[in-house]
Amino acid sequence: MTLSRGWAWLQDYAYVAYWQVHGFLFRDDPAPYLQAAGREDQPVLLIPGIYEKWQFLKPIADDLRQAGHPVHVVEPLGYNRGTVAKMAELVSAYLAAANLQNVTIVAHSKGGLIGKYAMTMPGAAGRIARMVAINTPFSGSVYARFFLVPSIRALSPSNSALRSLAAELSVNHRITSVYSSFDPHIPGGSELPGAENIELDLMGHFRIIGDSKVLKVIRSVLSGKGASGN
Repeated sequence: MTLSRGWAWLQDYAYVAYWQVHGFLFRDDPAPYLQAAGREDQPVLLIPGIYEKWQFLKPIADDLRQAGHPVHVVEPLGYNRGTVAKMAELVSAYLAAANLQNVTIVAHSKGGLIGKYAMTMPGAAGRIARMVAINTPFSGSVYARFFLVPSIRALSPSNSALRSLAAELSVNHRITSVYSSFDPHIPGGSELPGAENIELDLMGHFRIIGDSKVLKVIRSVLSGKGASGN
C-alpha cells in the first residue's frame, strides 16, 4: 500500500508538471468553449484550485464541450491565489455580467470552496443550480497549517473563514463531492455533510481531474442522474 501510494504521489506531480507547463506555453483561448451547441440551457462554469489557471481543467472543458455544454471560465481568477471570498466575488460578477442561469459549477480543490461560497451569495445564488467539486478540502487540510504562504494556510481546518463556510449547510444538498480514495493533500478526505458524496477508487489530488470516472460523474450530474448514473 505504501509503495502504491508513493507511486500515485509521483504520478500526481507529473500530471501537475505537464499541465502547468502546458498552461504556460500554450495560451488556450476560452472563447471556443462558449460555442458548444445542444446544451445551451445547461452552461458550465469551471473553477480551478489554488495555483491553477483554468487550463488545468482543460480535460473537463474538452469533454463538456464535446457533449454540447457551453463552458465558461473566469479569467480574472488567474492562478487563484486570493481569498475564497474575493475569488467568489469575481465568480459572482462574471455570472451577472454574462447573465447566466441554471449554471453547473465544476471545481477542483479550493475551487469547490469558492463555488460553495458563491452559492451562498445573494447575487449569484439564484444563478447556480448545482456544483460538482473534485477533491475539495471542505473541512480543510491539516497540512495547510505548516505553510507560511497565507493563501495555503487559509485552508487549515482552524481557519475561521473556512469553519464558517463549513457551518453553512443550506446549499450542501446541491453539491456533489467526488474524491479519491487516497488524496495525499487532503488526508481527512472531502466528504461533505448533506451532499452527494462519491468516493472513487482512484489515487491522487490532481490526476483525478482527467480520469474517465470523474468525467462520467460530471456528465451524470448534468443529466440529472446523480450518483445513480454511475
